[in-house]
Amino acid sequence: MKKIFLNESDIPREWYNIVADMPNKPLPPLNPLTKQPVGPEDLSPLFPMELIKQEVSAERYIEIPDQVQEIYKIWRPSPLYRATGLEKLLNAPVKIYYKYEGGSPSGSHKPNTAVAQAYYNKQEGVKKIITETGAGQWGTALSFACAQFGIECDVYMVKVSYNQKPYRKILINTFGAQVYASPSNRTQAGRNILAQDPDSPGSLGIAISEAIEIAAQDEHTKYALGSVLNHVLLHQTIIGREAEKQLEYAGDFPDVIIAPLGGGSNFAGLAFPFLKHKLEGNSNVRCVAVEPASCPKLTRGKFMYDFGDTAGYTPLLPMYTLGHNFKPAATHAGGLRYHGASVLCSQLLKDGLIEASALQQLECFEAGVLFAKAEGIVPAPEANHAIAQVIREAKGLRKKACKKQYYLIYVVMAL
Repeated sequence: MKKIFLNESDIPREWYNIVADMPNKPLPPLNPLTKQPVGPEDLSPLFPMELIKQEVSAERYIEIPDQVQEIYKIWRPSPLYRATGLEKLLNAPVKIYYKYEGGSPSGSHKPNTAVAQAYYNKQEGVKKIITETGAGQWGTALSFACAQFGIECDVYMVKVSYNQKPYRKILINTFGAQVYASPSNRTQAGRNILAQDPDSPGSLGIAISEAIEIAAQDEHTKYALGSVLNHVLLHQTIIGREAEKQLEYAGDFPDVIIAPLGGGSNFAGLAFPFLKHKLEGNSNVRCVAVEPASCPKLTRGKFMYDFGDTAGYTPLLPMYTLGHNFKPAATHAGGLRYHGASVLCSQLLKDGLIEASALQQLECFEAGVLFAKAEGIVPAPEANHAIAQVIREAKGLRKKACKKQYYLIYVVMAL
């Protein structure tokens, strides 16, 4: 393990918006009733206006507010490691770096957008934010962020994860938020699901429906999403922009970027700043999004307009999707079990600018164990998918006796 440091002065002052450089701009979200593009008035009951502006922006760089920057300094800049232990075990022509986001208050990359979203909500006088969470990392991140700005927070957590991961619930409560197992009896959407299936393990689509239903009923309450939407992916690009600087110090540039994809925020956060070089014609970097074989929207889904939630409360989004009624298997990689992919990632995949891979759970867990032995970090189930993919690729290079390739992957701690 070799660590590459950054100073606080190296923390990026702007987020990168890939929309500015995309050859084909993303299609607009549609009002499900009129089938016309949604406007700010359609989104304002759920989001503060500044986030709505970021959602539709084509500006290349967007400034990070000073107050957000100061909170970022609690855990940023995050370290970049060279995985020398893993390289030795693989004995392949590879150089592997990993960006480690496990040192944040929630143990993942999620506070990068949670703090920004809480800040913009506070600026507009919002009293409470309601959200959903899959494995619990987003709910933890938003509860932390709301505590920084004195905002109430309610979290609807996918029931299978709520039961499997009680420590996440405790952490959310510690930061001052309330957390409910979804589907619940607190909303009409939840009651409808329970009437059909009293033992429903839940899904992110169901939890989103519950959170939106509650938020839409109170003018002082807004909704926050931890992935999928453009502004969420925008905030996460601080990861890749830091990694750019760290690799510059190391004198390297990756041939391949690999990150897991549930809705798209961790993949986009790491990959988009490097993909910019490819879009400008200065690099041929491969960017590989890895998903679970149990929820394969990128590799087996259909590119179409679909709802972002199960009950159909959201606008229609143009994305690769398995259908908003898709019921994921109750696997442990809860943060990746979302039926659709972000609009931006979907368009980039459709245009052949990124790649996708779907892996089985057992292979991913075995990869995580190998990584833990080699690097001393027990990675989260989601991050195991990226590790498994780089191991696959390394073994392929070893068999072919290929020229050495440089890899960059995303890792968080298994909290």
